[in-house]
Amino acid sequence: MSSVVERIRSVRTVVTRATLPPLGVRGGILLTGIVALVLAYPAQIFLSRFAFALLAAAVLPVFAPRGRWATVFAVVTVGGWVLSTTRYGEPVALWRLLGLATFLYLHHTLCALAAVLPYDAVVAPEVFTGWSVRAGAVVLASAVLGILLLAAAQWGGDRTFLAAALAGLAVAVGVAALLARLLRR
Repeated sequence: MSSVVERIRSVRTVVTRATLPPLGVRGGILLTGIVALVLAYPAQIFLSRFAFALLAAAVLPVFAPRGRWATVFAVVTVGGWVLSTTRYGEPVALWRLLGLATFLYLHHTLCALAAVLPYDAVVAPEVFTGWSVRAGAVVLASAVLGILLLAAAQWGGDRTFLAAALAGLAVAVGVAALLARLLRR
């Protein structure tokens, strides 16, 4: 019983000491999560009994951005996109795919920012400016690269998809090796 009382006191302390910038970051997590879900799932899912579960998947990373909920949200969102394009026959539109990738990335980076930002932090504007520039650069570079690769795939013949798959595998192995090397440092 005392652990419940302590948890209530800690929630009360967080609510009374919270500042606007960390709450804004958490609001951004919720907003990007909802937009990503709207882009991933067909409209009929939001009108079904699953809407509450999707809303819970978007809300949970707001309260625990450091935990597993951000990963669960990403898996639920990508699963929804796969479901909508395979089972519900939604067309694979480039704008929708780029939008989904953008909002999933922004959700992920906002969760990372919220994980290191205490509720009562006083944050300099340069923190958000730097974050915005980095996030924008990653989103822009990913979109340009994705469009160029899609255009290259249309120029090639039947072997284009094999070459793209092998190139993607090589990049994934290279990134994994780089991360392993950086972890050992």
